[in-house]
Amino acid sequence: MGMRIFFFISQLSQRANLIILYNITMTMKTAFVLAALVGSAAAFAPSTTSAKTSVISMSDSVEEPEPSAPIYPTINGWTANPSAFCGGLPGAVAPLGNFDPLGFTKGLPITEVKRFREAEILHCRVGMLATVGYVVGENVHPLFGGAVEGPANTHLAQVWEIAPFFYFWLIGSIVTAEIGRANIGWVDPIKAMNYNSENEIKGAFGAVLRKNYYPGDIGFDPLGLKPSDAKEFAEMQTKELNNGRLAMIAAFGMIVQEQVTHHTLF
Repeated sequence: MGMRIFFFISQLSQRANLIILYNITMTMKTAFVLAALVGSAAAFAPSTTSAKTSVISMSDSVEEPEPSAPIYPTINGWTANPSAFCGGLPGAVAPLGNFDPLGFTKGLPITEVKRFREAEILHCRVGMLATVGYVVGENVHPLFGGAVEGPANTHLAQVWEIAPFFYFWLIGSIVTAEIGRANIGWVDPIKAMNYNSENEIKGAFGAVLRKNYYPGDIGFDPLGLKPSDAKEFAEMQTKELNNGRLAMIAAFGMIVQEQVTHHTLF
């Protein structure tokens, strides 16, 4: 009886060991399968580090866009060229060519080059009118009964004494003409000052010409002399500038001569 009990206990013990061994084996197989699955999934998963590196390398390779060059409108056949003398405006002729010994236009933006040309062409026209006025005014006296005479330097003072109303009318006409010219070609003073401040342009006194305005072209052409061809217009502009420059020198000489001699020119 004791042997049977012992044999029965031995059989239970062996079966228990087999069950434990089977469980361990199944556990190891399950662990192996899970490990294999995890490894396979990791192989197809995206790499965060490589993605970050890719983004960084791409961002490093992208260069910042360069600021686009300003676009200038074509006016009377002229398109501003910042690299050319005086922006490519006509007026430079032989033998002097690009004559600017004091470097007034060197390094200036196109807005300032246009302002300088506006001032030059205006003084050219005033100089031409002045030379004609000096020569004619001292020899022909159709107004005020011939009371205005003598050196042309004194004529305006004589008009003030003889006909003050006409004197004020003359001053008012000049102011009106200047205001009209400013409205046609010039940017509003407040906007001009803001523009000069933003672009660090100094010495312009709040003066900026409009982009679509050609220096000196206020639309006054009662005889229709303005050419429509760009080349012909540039030639006429050069002739006007050359005659005006000569007239400014001549007018200066006339004024100085009469101030020194206190007599008429002839």
